[in-house]
Amino acid sequence: MKQHFASYPMPLVCRQLNVSVSGYYAWLRREPKSNALFDNIKALYWWHKARLGAPSLVHDIRDKGYDVSERTVSRVLQKLGLRSKAARKCHYRAAPNQSHDVAPNTLDRQFNPDKPNLVWVTDITYIKTGEGWLYLCVIIDLFGRKVIGRQTSHRIDRHLVCNTLKNALFRRQFPKGVLLHSDRGSQYCSGDFKRLVLRHGLSQSMSRAGNCWDNAVAESFFHTLKTHIIHDCDYKTREDANKALFEYIEIYYNRVRRHSTNGWISPEQYEKQYYLNNTFIEASTV
Repeated sequence: MKQHFASYPMPLVCRQLNVSVSGYYAWLRREPKSNALFDNIKALYWWHKARLGAPSLVHDIRDKGYDVSERTVSRVLQKLGLRSKAARKCHYRAAPNQSHDVAPNTLDRQFNPDKPNLVWVTDITYIKTGEGWLYLCVIIDLFGRKVIGRQTSHRIDRHLVCNTLKNALFRRQFPKGVLLHSDRGSQYCSGDFKRLVLRHGLSQSMSRAGNCWDNAVAESFFHTLKTHIIHDCDYKTREDANKALFEYIEIYYNRVRRHSTNGWISPEQYEKQYYLNNTFIEASTV
C-alpha cells in the first residue's frame, strides 16, 4: 500500500484494496511491536541453540515484557520456519542383573521430594567419538532436577560410578540419609559402590528388572541430553565431547534451561528459591 501513496491518495488506495482507513492506521501502530516480538523470539531461539520450542520460550519472552501465549509463540516460530531439535525415539532395555546384591525399589516412583538431598537418582549413558566410546555417569537431585555429580570415562566399570558418587558427595557437602536410586547395573551392585554408599550414611534403591520407568527422571535427562548435543553431532575426540558436556550440563541445563517440574525455572534457581524461603521462615520464628 505504501508504495502507491506517492501516486494516489491514501483513502483511495485503502478503498481499492478493501481496507478501512482506521484499520490501516491500527496496523501501523501494531507493526513495530510485531516486528520486535518476532525479532526477540528469533534471538531467544538461537540463544538457546535451537534446543527449545514454544512451551519453554514463552516464559523467556514474557520476562522481556511481552504478554503473549504459548500459542502465539508457536505461530511466530512457524512463520519464521524455526523448529526445536526433535527427539528421536529410542528403544533400549538393559539386561537385568541377576546378582543377589540387588536393593529393593524403595523409591517406588516417588519423584517429587519436598527438599534437596532427600533422593538422588543416577544412571550411565554412552557417547560416540572419533576415539571410541565415552561413558557418562550422572547423579541428579530429584528435588530440583539438578545434576549434582558427573564423571566420564572410556571404561564402563565400578570406578566410573564410584567417582561420580564421590563428586556428588563433595559438591553437596556430604549429606547423610540420602536415598540413592539406580538401575540394576553390575556397577551399582559392586562391592566397592555398596561400601561407599554405606560409609557415607546413604541407602540404595534399585529399579525393578527391565523397568526403565522406575528411573524415569534419569532416563528423561539422557533423552534430552542426546537430543540437544549428542544426536547429529560429530565429536572427533573424547575431549571435544567432554567440553560439550560441561557447557551443556554445568552452564546451560543447571543454570539456564527452564524445567516444567520446577514451575518453568532452572534447577539452580529452584534450589536457591527453596533456601531463601526457608531462611526467611527460620528468621521469622526466632
